[in-house]
Amino acid sequence: MANRKPRTTAEGRADSGRATGRLGVAERVDSWRRLSEETFDLVIVGGGVVGTGAALDAATRGLRVALVEARDLASGTSSRSSKLFHGGLRYLEQLEFGLVREALRERELVLTRLAPHLVKPVSFLYPLTHRFWERPYVASGLLLYDTMGGARSVPGQRHLTRAGALRMMPALKRDALIGAVRYYDAQADDARYTLTLARTAAHYGAVVRSSTQVTAFLREADRVCGVRVRDAENGEETDVRAHAVINATGVWTDELQRLSGSRGRFRVRASKGVHIVVPRDRIVSETGLILRTEKSVLFVIPWRNHWIIGTTDTDWNLHLAHPAATKADIDYILEHVNAVLATPLTHDDIEGVYAGLRPLLAGESEETSKLSREHAVARVAPGLVAIAGGKYTTYRVMAADAVDAASADLPGRVAPSITDKVPLLGADGYHALVNQVDQLGARYGLHPYRVRHLLDRYGSAIYEVLDLALDEPELLRPVPAAPDYLRVEVVYAASYEGALHVEDVLARRMRISIEYPHRGVDSAEPVARLVGGVLGWDEATIAREVEVYRARVDAERDSQTQPDDQAADASRAAAPEIRPEILEQVS
Repeated sequence: MANRKPRTTAEGRADSGRATGRLGVAERVDSWRRLSEETFDLVIVGGGVVGTGAALDAATRGLRVALVEARDLASGTSSRSSKLFHGGLRYLEQLEFGLVREALRERELVLTRLAPHLVKPVSFLYPLTHRFWERPYVASGLLLYDTMGGARSVPGQRHLTRAGALRMMPALKRDALIGAVRYYDAQADDARYTLTLARTAAHYGAVVRSSTQVTAFLREADRVCGVRVRDAENGEETDVRAHAVINATGVWTDELQRLSGSRGRFRVRASKGVHIVVPRDRIVSETGLILRTEKSVLFVIPWRNHWIIGTTDTDWNLHLAHPAATKADIDYILEHVNAVLATPLTHDDIEGVYAGLRPLLAGESEETSKLSREHAVARVAPGLVAIAGGKYTTYRVMAADAVDAASADLPGRVAPSITDKVPLLGADGYHALVNQVDQLGARYGLHPYRVRHLLDRYGSAIYEVLDLALDEPELLRPVPAAPDYLRVEVVYAASYEGALHVEDVLARRMRISIEYPHRGVDSAEPVARLVGGVLGWDEATIAREVEVYRARVDAERDSQTQPDDQAADASRAAAPEIRPEILEQVS
């Protein structure tokens, strides 16, 4: 397949990188030049939701900003969450009212203004098991939940009898509840949301570059004045000069602090959370479910044609890039959800499994489930700010706090944060396009349900995606062995979204790695050929990409049969690293 070049669409819209937040081949080359030649106000280290959020915050304040990520955007915690924008119902019980209010305010903001194309309301059933006292107790908590933070975009709580709850969720055992309350939160594809943040930051002028690893900090006397970075694809190195650096690396915070030679003001503790994915027809229900456990809560979350069930909450002190789920983790989830299901789930029902690490602030308690979800920001040295903790939902507040803290090291006055007024790419025009799905479908020869699916992934950027198929209509066919996705989305991932490897596409730009029983293996070769057509791969590179991806899946499957973290980590670590020049000893 010939390399695809930037082109002008049928409507005359130019495919210019900065205008669209494009992260393509040409932009990657240009970003390396800019990193080497320019002096930035801020360099942000870490391409998760907080780092990309900080890049957008800084860029929209008029600052010169660069963001570097050692692996792929959202490759850590920000692609492995419960995929919820929520206040955290259990934090009400812990009396963390400020945290809940802040999170609910952010939930309202993303639903209505910032990202209505990516974030959607989702309902949950809260089963009641005790008579008399539990219903008023839960009702009072949910009344707070429904009104704190200015929440207006989701329905309020609805109380149900046992019969009413079972009609809504026939999958439940009759004796699992005496009644229920239905309430609403919101959900999003966490990896896609983070990627959209990064592209929006690039749209406003930020340099955004993945596979770019910090190997050292630059200093002038006692002041941090930039970083040395290494291209994890080819081993090239360069110095990046900046007035200040923000460490937004999540669970890698302590490692980067050690690399900087500065003493940290707080410690970060990694807590492993495991989720399983099962087919939608295995649990008959029109709503999600929240269950109390002896340690925390367990969610059953609607996810297109699937359910996501999780999570666990255990210490993790092993490989940070590849946390591994164990058989014990999976058994824990199955045991707790099966306690209320009329037809139990088995290991054979599981389509996908993923494990992520929460960056919790250490010191408050020995139990990770009780460690604070508040965030902390510290100026750990002149020119160096670190931020950690918090929740995915509150990323925007965290990002603004980090840039505020770094502003002490920046010349001149720094404007206040305005990201509460800046819609993400794809948001503008989304609602109008929802009303035009039939016309869009007719124009491109797609069923309206397919257009709706694309709108909920790309919003008004759907034209950018589909215009790539104007000269190659075969790109509008489904991805082999993954019919929920179109081939043109693979091309778009490599052309616009910074995907450099098959894994980047199967695990994050799309969620094929967790949504299909083959976990992406059956799609790996055709996806590699599509990506290779954009990135200029030869047959040897295509074969290596497929081989490494299959090895990753085999290693993950094996780790999920192991009895403990050490054995699972050893199994997962056996898979080769797809980024050939990455250095494992630093984040």
